[in-house]
Amino acid sequence: METKEVLLKLRENKGLSQEDLAKELFVTRQAVSRWETGETIPNTETLKLLSKYFNVSINTLLGSPRKLICQCCGMPLEDSLISKEENGDFNEDYCMWCYDKGKYTYHNMDDLINVCVSHMANEQFSEVQVREYMKNMLPSLKYWKNKEN
Repeated sequence: METKEVLLKLRENKGLSQEDLAKELFVTRQAVSRWETGETIPNTETLKLLSKYFNVSINTLLGSPRKLICQCCGMPLEDSLISKEENGDFNEDYCMWCYDKGKYTYHNMDDLINVCVSHMANEQFSEVQVREYMKNMLPSLKYWKNKEN
């Protein structure tokens, strides 16, 4: 979906007119109309307001051009799993279990691996396989790369 389609769908799902949404965001109805026709896209600050208002990530507003994964544990992210900052803004780098309200949950890779093994091991993947996978994958993620430096 393109940004124009996402915005139209979100607005209609809330039962809002273009005028109603414009008032909520302190913009003109014409601005909302231009977004929904694809003539323009909202600027960065307005995308942040839209993200908060509709409780969706900016990535979602832009039509999900990036496949987000948690940069701490590697889990694929969708809006319901994305962490938030203290002010309620989405932090599209982390899941809600690895980062919450400005605080990281894991500071030791082995602790995270132990948690992941307990959730991921099953009939298809043994604890040993999951542990090996996590030990190889985690160092490639931004959080653990930054911890090394």
